[in-house]
Amino acid sequence: MDLTDTSEKMIINVVDQFDYSTQNDVYNESFKTWRKNKQNPYAFNFKQNRKESVFVDGKGFESKSAATAERDCISKIMYIAGIAMLMWIVIDNIIGKIIVGIFDFIGFDIHTSLFSTSWYGGSSEIITSLMAISFVKLLVPLIYLHKKLKMPRQVEHMSTLNHTSDLLGAICMTMAISAVASLPNIYTNRTWQLFNYFRSINADISVWNQEQFVVYTIFDIIIISIMTELLFRGAIFGALRQFGDRYAIIITSAMAGLLVQDFREFPAAVLISAVASVSMLRSGSIFTSIFVQVVFKMYRLALVLLEENSSDPAFLRRNSFILIAFVSGAAGVVMLYLIRGTKYTRLAVYKSEITCKERLNIACKSFPAPAVICLCLLSAIIKLIF
Repeated sequence: MDLTDTSEKMIINVVDQFDYSTQNDVYNESFKTWRKNKQNPYAFNFKQNRKESVFVDGKGFESKSAATAERDCISKIMYIAGIAMLMWIVIDNIIGKIIVGIFDFIGFDIHTSLFSTSWYGGSSEIITSLMAISFVKLLVPLIYLHKKLKMPRQVEHMSTLNHTSDLLGAICMTMAISAVASLPNIYTNRTWQLFNYFRSINADISVWNQEQFVVYTIFDIIIISIMTELLFRGAIFGALRQFGDRYAIIITSAMAGLLVQDFREFPAAVLISAVASVSMLRSGSIFTSIFVQVVFKMYRLALVLLEENSSDPAFLRRNSFILIAFVSGAAGVVMLYLIRGTKYTRLAVYKSEITCKERLNIACKSFPAPAVICLCLLSAIIKLIF
């Protein structure tokens, strides 16, 4: 939609003039219904005849502004997103460690400190605590966003897979991106710490006969991947799509990167989040983005296990594995592109009186986004030092 074309378009209707050709009819109708609700403060549903103006006592005749309505809506959505991010940060860095401290005080074999990412104690206690904190820090903001944005199920979670090749393409792209993203930081902080912990208690995790390690790995790869995608590709992504798919991808990827609160993990988190978003939009299903997360985490775990067994000739060495993953992924993407050509679904574009750069600036300045960014950077600095 081009709001600057005043010569031909005297009627502005941001809902009807959005590009709905990129998704299926069921999703589009539900999305329109959610946006047209005038009582919904998070729906950008501005409508105006350019020839009309409204009389305001003491001010005279004033014309409504689509740009002002857009800024207000972005600010309201980012307020909700910021609160959800604060919930994640507080649970991850404060509440979780306070609870662990309480358990330590009453006699459970588990110890940590406020400024440390390391855990000490019994394997069962550590795994249970890690799983509980990871689950809660995702569940609480997920419920909050669902309750606040009040999206119908069809909009909150895309569920129609257009073509099987979309899923295959997402997996191939994830393999290639994972290889590239792993170069600056081969292992994520938490994965490597967990691996070292099990190795320190003489657990033979390389052959998967340590019960706690297996339980945590399955939980992290399956459950956390699903919840992560429900959070970042769910209600908040649908609300941001009102301003274009690219805008939603940039904001949610930045959120995912900031919330890892680790400079070493930031590039991988942003890239994988972007791949998950594009894959979901092209395939029409959130299950595709879940596969992206699962494949990335399996790749990451494989690197750690291969490093432990690098001296055994029966296993591929780490660098060879990274190269094979990249070549296989890139070759798969190219092959699917050659087969399908330009049939891939394009991203919905939104044009208005506000540029994408200005929208991003509004998002960054909307309370409590500045506070969230500072807290995430502070947490990342603490992890880097300690």
